[in-house]
Amino acid sequence: MISHLTMEQRKPRAGFLAGCIVAALLLSVTEAQLRYSISEEVVEGTVVGNVAKDLGLDKNTLKIRRCRIVSSDMDPLFTINHVDGILYVNRNIDREDVCPQSSSCVMNVKIVLENPLEVHYVEVEVLDINDHSPTFPEREKRLEISESALPGARFQLKPARDPDSGQFSVQQYKLSQSDHFRLEVKDKGEDGKIPILVVKKSLDRETVDSHLLLLTALDGGKPAKSGTTEIMIKVLDLNDNAPVFLLDDYLARVDENTPVGKVIIQVNATDLDDGSNGEVVYSFGSTMNPNILRLFDINSLTGELTVKGLLDYEEKDKYEIEIEASDKGTAPLTTEKTVIIKIVDVNDNVPEIEVTSFSNSIPEDSRPGTTVALISVNDLDSGLNGKVVCTVSNDNPFTLTPSLKDNMFSLVTKEPLDREKKPQYEVTIMAKDAGQPPLTSEKTISVVVSDVNDNKPEFTLNPYTFYVSEANEPGATVFSVKAFDHDDNDNALISYHIYRDGNVENKITSFLNINSENGDIVALKRFDFETLKTFQFHVVATDSGTPSLSNNVTVNVFILDQNDNSPVILYPLSSNGSAEGVEEIPRNVNAGHLVTKVRAYDADIGYNGWLLFSLQEVSDHSLFGLDRYTGQIRTLRSFTETDEAEHKLVILVKDNGNVSLSATATVIVKLVEPKEAFAASDVKSAAKVDDADNVTLYLMITLGSVSVLFLVSIIVLIAMQCSKSSEYTSKYLQETNYDGTLCHSIQYRSGDKRYMLVGPRMSIGSTIVPGSHANTLVLPDRRKTSEEVRSSKLNLAVSAQIRYSVSEEVSEGTVVGNIAKDLGLEKSTLSNRKYRIVSSDADSLFNLNNDGILCVSRKIDREEFQVIATDSGTPPLSNNVTVNVFILDQNDNAPVILYPLSSNGSAEGVEEIPRNVNAGHLVTKVRAYDADIGYNGWLLFSLQEVTDHSLFGLDRYTGQIRTLRSFTETDEAEHKLVILVKDNGNVSLSATATVIVKLVEPKEAFAASDVKSAVTHDDNDNVTFYLMITLGSVSVLFLAKDI
Repeated sequence: MISHLTMEQRKPRAGFLAGCIVAALLLSVTEAQLRYSISEEVVEGTVVGNVAKDLGLDKNTLKIRRCRIVSSDMDPLFTINHVDGILYVNRNIDREDVCPQSSSCVMNVKIVLENPLEVHYVEVEVLDINDHSPTFPEREKRLEISESALPGARFQLKPARDPDSGQFSVQQYKLSQSDHFRLEVKDKGEDGKIPILVVKKSLDRETVDSHLLLLTALDGGKPAKSGTTEIMIKVLDLNDNAPVFLLDDYLARVDENTPVGKVIIQVNATDLDDGSNGEVVYSFGSTMNPNILRLFDINSLTGELTVKGLLDYEEKDKYEIEIEASDKGTAPLTTEKTVIIKIVDVNDNVPEIEVTSFSNSIPEDSRPGTTVALISVNDLDSGLNGKVVCTVSNDNPFTLTPSLKDNMFSLVTKEPLDREKKPQYEVTIMAKDAGQPPLTSEKTISVVVSDVNDNKPEFTLNPYTFYVSEANEPGATVFSVKAFDHDDNDNALISYHIYRDGNVENKITSFLNINSENGDIVALKRFDFETLKTFQFHVVATDSGTPSLSNNVTVNVFILDQNDNSPVILYPLSSNGSAEGVEEIPRNVNAGHLVTKVRAYDADIGYNGWLLFSLQEVSDHSLFGLDRYTGQIRTLRSFTETDEAEHKLVILVKDNGNVSLSATATVIVKLVEPKEAFAASDVKSAAKVDDADNVTLYLMITLGSVSVLFLVSIIVLIAMQCSKSSEYTSKYLQETNYDGTLCHSIQYRSGDKRYMLVGPRMSIGSTIVPGSHANTLVLPDRRKTSEEVRSSKLNLAVSAQIRYSVSEEVSEGTVVGNIAKDLGLEKSTLSNRKYRIVSSDADSLFNLNNDGILCVSRKIDREEFQVIATDSGTPPLSNNVTVNVFILDQNDNAPVILYPLSSNGSAEGVEEIPRNVNAGHLVTKVRAYDADIGYNGWLLFSLQEVTDHSLFGLDRYTGQIRTLRSFTETDEAEHKLVILVKDNGNVSLSATATVIVKLVEPKEAFAASDVKSAVTHDDNDNVTFYLMITLGSVSVLFLAKDI
């Protein structure tokens, strides 16, 4: 088949020599060109075309003229018949082998004839047939796609390859049905059609964790041939930031003779994710032509693109390389970028850069476009190779602008400068000519940025908080502030002054002075914590620039307490102001009676304000005791007739400062008869007034009045009963052999009468009423236990009371006291009189031995009991004794947290306070209880854990938590405080409480405050309610007595 025919006769060419002319006459060379078309894969011997006929050659002369095909191939594709001049196919032709990756396949056949010499060129176009099916590089493609991939996300797939060309190459792709994915096809011209997988619907790994798709490639044959690949998509969890390239476009030029390994360009991408999700690796795109992969390589870590193979400008002058930047997340995200590499020819002259005018210093407030230097570039080459383009490095705020004259440039600023960020720039000017390939040269100049006053002074802290001890030395530096300025020279020279606005609230600033050079602040007077606990002022820092700039800072000062205040006695206090008082008490009060309470006050706080009381002087140490913590004065024993009627007590009150201060109070205790004491008590009770709550005051006065009437009635009844004693005979009993250990009288009761048994060491004059009583009367104590001792000497029922003390937890057999000796009993008669302990407890705490000694029978935990003695006479007589055993406390109880207390019983609580509260605000109070007494029950509070020590303070004695400063916007909204509560035993026990402090807006805090106020109001109502119940009870008892 002939596509077209072209015949061209070329005339002989004349030479310069005569021999050449003759040869030209004898020999003529004829050239002609034919074009045929033939399909590939035709059988051997297929006719291509009749060359002899088409060229107009005589068939008979073909053999004589040695018609033949000239080819360098040992096995040519075509052959010509010498007989008929027909061109035949010599062997099988596969277009994909002879013309790989070419849109058209034309084979050139050179036919030569001699005598005369003729050369004919025959072009045979091999037409493609659809003899290949599309094939994918992989039978199965695995993709990992994050569930965060948005609809429209694109994933480029490796295309199928079909060796056929034209319409028989890959024409379309089909994707199996999917709700989540669709297919797009990108036509890249010579590189064919590229399938792109597009997310159609958001993925949900929790619903479907994988998708299996079938991708089919179809060519343009009829019927079409196809190839398939399976796409296995695994949905990964969230990795929501894909790498982002720093530049929008990457373009590089490289000489065709660039050595292997040279870096052409470096791409750089960043990922906002963290960890492995933010680590970026680089690779070539999946659609890269294998030929490009043989020429270039990329460093997966740095993104440097290097030369891998030999570059040939004549083969290809431009490459488009697809670079993928992927992170290392579980489901890697990939970003693609096309890097264009242009191959250029060699150019052998380097441009020369000359700086003709240069200002090495430029103010930092220069506007963009300010000229820094004039650059002249000269290239010895001519034409395009002499045309020079200048650039500067991208890492500085300068750029080059061309001038009207060729190869002249101006270096100008392209953005505002900031000396504080960078005071000097090394500007690299690069010159590149337009030759093929271009040559470059560069020159670096140093540009200094001069300072202008554009920065205000900045303080190292804002606000400042200082803690200053009171009683400071006037004129001495108490604290210092410091500011700095980012500017240079005079612009950074700072002076300080205190802001004084004349406000009365800021009058404290008049007593402060500041060193204008170094910021040292001097106090001109002494601070007094009791007068001023905290204050605030402002310091202004101003630089020396023109115009000057300034800044201010808030200074919060907290005065720390020193022990500079002595205790002040509040009670007793005489009319002339001295700490003296007189207390009258009945002579018949028992041990433990509260005489009075010394009250004192110390203006200091903490240890400096914690007061301890001690007896400095007392007339009789056995009579009075003083509680060192509360100041309560109590009787240690009952009074006897021999005790003085007036006692002087001097109480020393001192604080707990490092150098303690003290004060003394004098209390005169007068012993009076009961009636006088009651009268004095009435006067004192009537004088007390409670101004806090009128309802409670009236109830208390009423209750006191009813109680006094009740007591007066009881006293009158007792007096009437005593007046009947004249019917009995008064006797004085003396026991000459008494040698007991008691030093006071023994009280006893016979029938409904009360008597006193007087021993050798007691006063004489007590009345004893004889009589025989079959029953035994028992004197009950507070614990409702009793002991009885019968006495045969008196021949009547007698009760007595003896007091001993013993520590708890003592060992078995410990001696408590000699009861026989203290009661004046004969040891020899104890057994016959059945001297024993009577107790309802099967396992009594105490036992009596044959000598009348009371011993511990088992472990004691603060108990009391009674003893009774009965003889064997008829009728039997008995006597009893009340034994009070005082158990000394041991530290065996840990503190118990009363508040805060959560619903599940744990010591935890949440307190909400407004964010705008001032320093000293009461957050809450931790309340605790210890069952032990004395030092063992004295509790101290301390902060064991706190999120910010500058925010909260804890009073170690009261448990009050207060704010130390105002809150700022940077403070956290929630703070955790762990409070340690421990007692003061030799081996201290402790408990902890947790308080969560939440900062809320003022409105929320007011709502919570309303609820707490309502609860407090209910508590006050409860107090009134209890007083009313008490008043009613006393009134009922009073009425019942009268009835």
